[in-house]
Amino acid sequence: MTGYSVEIIESSKELTAREKIAIKDFSNACAMDTELADENAVINITPAAYAILKVHNEHSKNDKEYKKYLITDKAGNKFVTGSDSFFTSFIEIFRAMEKDAPGEEYTIEVYKKPSRNYQGKHFLTCSILP
Repeated sequence: MTGYSVEIIESSKELTAREKIAIKDFSNACAMDTELADENAVINITPAAYAILKVHNEHSKNDKEYKKYLITDKAGNKFVTGSDSFFTSFIEIFRAMEKDAPGEEYTIEVYKKPSRNYQGKHFLTCSILP
């Protein structure tokens, strides 16, 4: 036993066995937090699907259990973050597009914004591009 496991809590689509294995491995995913280390950086993603993952990691210095949000794009690229603020914005866009424009392709821009509550800190969020 490695003390590390990943469980799929929710997915935007029905996953094949191969897709389930691939989604649980986010070691080859673009880590949004790292890519956006420069506060002026942005990531553009054309979402295809998402998954919410529950990670159990005995070797974690902080929480042993935490969530990761994984987004896949049309090209099959994976993007991962633990940011609740990002996912709150993302899921609102994702659900609105599914409801009001099913099948329409769109792109989101992921970026950092300064926190109003914590001076000098930033949080991840996203917006749909026109």
